[in-house]
Amino acid sequence: MTRRRLLLTGVLALALIAGLGAGLWVYGGREAARLAAAGPLRCDLAEPAAASPHEGMVWVPGGRFIMGDTYYPEERPLREVEVEGFWMDRTEVTNAEFAAFVEATGYVTVAERPVDAALHPGLPSDMQKPGAVVFVMPNKVDGSGNIAQWWQYVPGANWRHPGGPGSSIEGREHFPVTAIAYGDAVAYAAWKGRSLPSEAQWEWASREADPDAPNRHDQPQEANTWQGLFPVINLAEDGFTGIAPVGCFKPNALGLYDMIGNLWEWTTDPFAGAPGMRVIKGGSWLCAPSYCVRYRPGARQPQEEDLATTHLGFRTILAAPGP
Repeated sequence: MTRRRLLLTGVLALALIAGLGAGLWVYGGREAARLAAAGPLRCDLAEPAAASPHEGMVWVPGGRFIMGDTYYPEERPLREVEVEGFWMDRTEVTNAEFAAFVEATGYVTVAERPVDAALHPGLPSDMQKPGAVVFVMPNKVDGSGNIAQWWQYVPGANWRHPGGPGSSIEGREHFPVTAIAYGDAVAYAAWKGRSLPSEAQWEWASREADPDAPNRHDQPQEANTWQGLFPVINLAEDGFTGIAPVGCFKPNALGLYDMIGNLWEWTTDPFAGAPGMRVIKGGSWLCAPSYCVRYRPGARQPQEEDLATTHLGFRTILAAPGP
């Protein structure tokens, strides 16, 4: 079994709760579609606390902290690390920002290129076509536990068409870009003269550069996560049943938005023991208490470098003198 198949069937494996009637499944999917269509297309960002010499970025001061958590095994061991100060994007990179990069460079993302069959032998024919993994909220399930009923590889899905060929980012310029593989994020960052954050840098920024920040495990209120029965009922208590535009929730103490929830984010760290995987951080709108309690700074997960998914984005950092 290839790494890609393992990812689809293992890393994102979901636990179903038996005994729900068909009417509940139907309600979940229809209500999700209705609420998603009614959501805002833009949220106004608060003015930064201080002027920045690097537009759209905030300063993260350096320091030492205890990195990691103890909720899931892969978060251990707790260890002390030191981080030097750096600048970080206030928000996840948006569709508009990534579109400017593509227009300037002609870059073609991994999800728009043919799959390298030599790296992934034995894939089904559909998964050999350019595409990305897309969450599709089910109207019903057959109880088999087959996650392909709601988490699907969709040929033709990419950053321009995150739901597949019939979808579009038109009017969604202020949403974070998705369906971005690791190399795509690296290429964008290099074009900006920047880089992606390491896991330690990302976690330190998410902890607000506070070495005494507690490892809370409760579901955050100021973040886009999943409320309700995953994967069929999202109560949308946070106002969203899917991805939110950037900046819809309060920033953290450093002025960084959506460091928890909305989208997972790439880091530069390889995931130990899993060749071809990188560490991603922050959780996404799909994280729920019943399934993915990864809406925490110390949470982490592996992600295959060349597999684009629509619950994963990124932001960049800059190594430059502080204010």
